[in-house]
Amino acid sequence: LHASGPISVLSEPSSNKATATTTMTTTNTPDPREPNNQPPTTINPDLAAERAQTPFNPLAITHFIDGGSDVTRRRRQLESWIIRDPTGIFSNEDNNYMHRTERHTRALAKFVRLVELCRAAGLASGDSNAKDENAAIQPLEGEIIATPEFQTLVYTCSDDPFPTSLHWVMFVPNIMTLCDAEQQNQWLPLCRDWKMIGCYAQTELGHGSNIRALETTATFLKESDGGAPGGEWIINSPTLTSAKFWPGTLGKTANHAMVIAQLIDGDGKPHGIHNFLVPLRSMEDHTWLPGVETGDIGPKIGYNNMDNGFAKFNNVRIPRRNMAMRFATVDEMGKYKKVDDSGAASKVAYITMMQVRAYIIHSSNEALAMACTIAIRYSAIRRQGYNADADKKRDNNAPNEFQVLDYRQQQYRLLPLLAASYAIFFTGKHVLARLKDIEHQLVSGAGTITKTVVGDIHATTSALKSYATTFTADGIEDCRKACGGHGFLVCSGLVELSNTYLQSCTVEGDNQMLPQQVVKVLLKLVGAVQSGDEGLLSEYEVTDMNYLVGILKELMESGSGDIPTKSAFAFPSDMTAKDFLDVPTLLKAFQHRSACLLVDVAMQLQSSMGDSTAQQAWNDALLAMARASRAHASYLLLRDFANGLKEEQQKGSSSCLGPKEHTVLTQCLTLLGLYWMDQFLEDFLQIQCLSSSHIPLLRQAILEIMTTLRPSAVGLCDARDFADFRLKSALGRYDGDVYPAIMEAARRDPLNRESSEDGVGLGYDESLKKLIAGGAGEYRPNGAKRQAGLSGTMSRL
Repeated sequence: LHASGPISVLSEPSSNKATATTTMTTTNTPDPREPNNQPPTTINPDLAAERAQTPFNPLAITHFIDGGSDVTRRRRQLESWIIRDPTGIFSNEDNNYMHRTERHTRALAKFVRLVELCRAAGLASGDSNAKDENAAIQPLEGEIIATPEFQTLVYTCSDDPFPTSLHWVMFVPNIMTLCDAEQQNQWLPLCRDWKMIGCYAQTELGHGSNIRALETTATFLKESDGGAPGGEWIINSPTLTSAKFWPGTLGKTANHAMVIAQLIDGDGKPHGIHNFLVPLRSMEDHTWLPGVETGDIGPKIGYNNMDNGFAKFNNVRIPRRNMAMRFATVDEMGKYKKVDDSGAASKVAYITMMQVRAYIIHSSNEALAMACTIAIRYSAIRRQGYNADADKKRDNNAPNEFQVLDYRQQQYRLLPLLAASYAIFFTGKHVLARLKDIEHQLVSGAGTITKTVVGDIHATTSALKSYATTFTADGIEDCRKACGGHGFLVCSGLVELSNTYLQSCTVEGDNQMLPQQVVKVLLKLVGAVQSGDEGLLSEYEVTDMNYLVGILKELMESGSGDIPTKSAFAFPSDMTAKDFLDVPTLLKAFQHRSACLLVDVAMQLQSSMGDSTAQQAWNDALLAMARASRAHASYLLLRDFANGLKEEQQKGSSSCLGPKEHTVLTQCLTLLGLYWMDQFLEDFLQIQCLSSSHIPLLRQAILEIMTTLRPSAVGLCDARDFADFRLKSALGRYDGDVYPAIMEAARRDPLNRESSEDGVGLGYDESLKKLIAGGAGEYRPNGAKRQAGLSGTMSRL
């Protein structure tokens, strides 16, 4: 199972730029990112030149992202298990030509093989099951889904979203956080052994984000009223719109579901939504259990390996103890009781939901980085437009055309997206660590987590999920467009990447609705500042909102109360383009933008109350809320990027990042800040942080930083260390051998492979022949008969 031979690593790049030739440049440097862990025999000369001029070591950034050189070696070794698996089941070569049914069943086969590999290698067994002492809940011995190796293997196969994914993403975490010890002891071993495969069934056909309006019911039936001994729950879908609809893994894969339903106790009293573990299918032969109907919801834009499903429940009976009972119980008489009155249950439920959002945020960095890798490598290879400034033609008298990546509009399209992928990485890492700490304190009782802290992390994940996933989805599509006509080919890898990622904009909170939740929390901070209650404000010191406190105080002391709010900070009138490159100044501008747009929302709501209802005033302010949420999210992304670099710099020699790597990542941070300022220029002009005279200087600064960053573009992509196996792209290949790869992908299409040996295509004999040779399309005036003896040439004419 282990990769044979040593795992090679990239060497420090040479400072001498390679001379471009029209032939592929031979290389002897092993690169384990290649299929079968074999070094590419040749490298496109343009890519070779790009790598030779890279002013930093991409491998150092790779080690940083992974968490160290040893982790990189281990990751590459794990990736080789998938790439070199002798069964060939993980091959992606025919993915583009398969029907979704075949893709789904193949994905199931891939996952079973993945589990076999994990078990054969002894992952999560004995000493290999390293436990995190800070984790609130420890996984069972032998639970492979809790190991970092499992996650690496899943990411390696990420082109094929596994139909089983919701089992470890949401089902098992729900059992671990919301079920009591007895329930965990009963169910978690079954989950570990893959006897029980579950999903999280919340969304319904008629309701999604508004979970309080869910219609599925769980009604307690006492033993005396005909229930099972000790009582039981009757799960029902009382209306068509109450059918569970969209949960992943539900359609054909899961045999259990964590169903979110309205609890009705033994006295007929409702207690709101609770979690219930509902068996769906037999664990012996996978047939439906009585009263259960499930199925796949049908083809989607993307993510079609996943059996997103529907489920209807008709008087489905489950044991009383199948209600998640860590924080609330119902006894044998149907009496409801909260186990913890401190609000821990609702907080833990919040955290469970937010962890999924945090993973969505963090995974966005890889999706965007993969798209950038494809588009930037291709833009370095693709040449277009005669270079009149060149002294001579290239070798073999080839036209000396521009590399597409040298065009300024291409740099403006792609380099900020590449920079944003790194920003999202830093922020995703920060949010996941913070959530882990909060969960530990909540479940273990080791610390005090206030409602202010929970509200803050909710606002943070909501704002970032909304902004980062929208930006990433749009960015992937921009990368596709930046590849011109070839970007429209499925073999570009960008089409499926985009279609698969699009669901992130809707799942776990629609991106257009989440800003409301963000602003609700932020407005509480505005109220706290207005109250002047220093004790209340002290709770915000450990929150992501804390940067707003001082600015809000300043605005409330000096503001006129008019909309738009004028910023307390403005760029000086005598500044230069170079001054825009100062990161602390950029961060300050983004802080004030966020504060001013938030105050605008508060004042708009206040001024509207006199003329309309509270609901209408809120509705009228939704567009302003979206701007405020976006401003808050963009600042957090820039702040976390800057803080992450600062922390690494403070580590000195113990950091994977040296001075050169720190410099290039700071350039990325700077470009991203300038780019967002240019993209949302109206915000900064509205609050008078910028004036119209600053605009040319801002755009000159963008040109300067793009010029500085241009030689690092391919290196920053290489630093992400994506195997060709994962990219699945003819355009983004590590060796740059693009055009043969495109032609090979074309020849693999069944429309070509299944044609006759002499080139006659499918459908000719059945249909096309009737036109070309049969005369079905001939024009026959006045009912004239077909003329005999027409030649093939005349027929074609």
